[in-house]
Amino acid sequence: QVQLVESGGGLAQAGGSLRLSCAASGRIFSINAMGWYRQAPGQQRELVAVITSGGSTNYADSVKGRFTISRDNAKNTVYLQMNSLKPEDTAVYYCNADATYYSGSYIRSGTAWAQGTQVTVSS
Repeated sequence: QVQLVESGGGLAQAGGSLRLSCAASGRIFSINAMGWYRQAPGQQRELVAVITSGGSTNYADSVKGRFTISRDNAKNTVYLQMNSLKPEDTAVYYCNADATYYSGSYIRSGTAWAQGTQVTVSS
């Protein structure tokens, strides 16, 4: 199994910055794509940004030019640098990882999710 632990959420003012981190642990064989999603109250979870193991990235239009996703493959960690924050960025942020992991004598694949971290942006 793969476990993901987030850190870095909190309160920021509009125009400010926050940096989220998400570290994967467990009997990991490899991690493919890692991503950040968010869910605001009463809304569906949406993709914020995703990064492949090779470093290719994709962003939601709403965060392009403001957010940057990066990863440290040696640490199995993904980051989300959020700049020029807006009140509409307020949400619970979740990271996920598509991973291949050891399960007994087998190698399995699956998607792991973190518990979520609250980001609140005040106007």
